[in-house]
Amino acid sequence: MATLLKRWQDQLILLLGVWLFVTPWIFSYAIDSPHGINAMLCGAVLALLAAFDLYKTYVWAVVVNLALGIWVAVSPWVLETDYGQGGIMLNNLLVGVAVAILAAWELATDPDLHRKLPGAGAAT
Repeated sequence: MATLLKRWQDQLILLLGVWLFVTPWIFSYAIDSPHGINAMLCGAVLALLAAFDLYKTYVWAVVVNLALGIWVAVSPWVLETDYGQGGIMLNNLLVGVAVAILAAWELATDPDLHRKLPGAGAAT
């Protein structure tokens, strides 16, 4: 039970990744559009890495999720195509910021990750 409580950020990132993956169908935008491909690809990677991190903690997985969260938040402006709905842009912004905050929080507070940081050493 303590492990599940300790990994709550990964659980939320997993849910946000699944949500992002299905948003092209929920918001009814073209799946083969740059934003549809971006949502499905980023959502799948976020969910996969979060699930992987629930099984075994790796710093690189959390760092990649942090970077992907930032990408998802800024992608509407970088991809520069018409969303057609303000909800899609707001969704990407909110999901991306939430993922970035959760990953940064995990990096800052998870003692398992701190032990695995370069230079942390394993003094026995």
